Amino acid sequence: MVIIMRKTVHVTLPTPLAAAEGIHAYLIEQLNLTLRRPGMYGGEVALRVLIDHLLFVERQPEAWVEVKQDWEERGLWTSTGPSGAFRAVLPAQADCYEVASAYAEFARLRRWLRPDRVLTEEEYGALTGRVRQWATVDRTWADVTAEFGPPSVLFGGSNPLYGKTLGYLTEDPQQPMVLFHLWNGSKPGAASWPPEHEQPLLLAVRFGVGSFCGSLAFTPEGERRKPTTDEPCLTL
Repeated sequence: MVIIMRKTVHVTLPTPLAAAEGIHAYLIEQLNLTLRRPGMYGGEVALRVLIDHLLFVERQPEAWVEVKQDWEERGLWTSTGPSGAFRAVLPAQADCYEVASAYAEFARLRRWLRPDRVLTEEEYGALTGRVRQWATVDRTWADVTAEFGPPSVLFGGSNPLYGKTLGYLTEDPQQPMVLFHLWNGSKPGAASWPPEHEQPLLLAVRFGVGSFCGSLAFTPEGERRKPTTDEPCLTL
């Protein structure tokens, strides 16, 4: 007597793919998380990948070519991307918060950016009307928030031992974001940890649609901390 054993094969049917709207929303959520904590999510490379995917979903890949050309004309794009422009004017930090702020400006124009706070027209006018003069004196993170309130976007964590960038904006994406670049670290030649300051120091305020150099207003500490470079960013 011959017994034939039959093996039951379970076929798993493919799971339906997410709808385009769901994919788009997910990518925007991931982009906003990465902008705020770039070091945790893969830095500038992760930002570029997410933006590339979003533009693919929106069927507008040419928008990246356009923004890159704009950055080149303004001096914000180098052979290493925006990071090269920032390295010429700000000391290096462990995470690319200042670089993330540049990508956030593009994300805002695409209406991808999800701010935590939006300034009124009156608040924005008061901020932009006096911030350059206000930055002629050395300031800290606590000084910025005491004067202008919590930021619309915090690029970086809440730990004061690390640098960060604070962004302030209105509902109108055509009004430039105001960005405060803060740094915390040690003197050259000193141990890298712990940093020498209890609060991050404000090095520069950035806003405007003109040249990268012309958009920067340095504090006295920012002038002292500028890296030595063969191609310094001269304020126009």
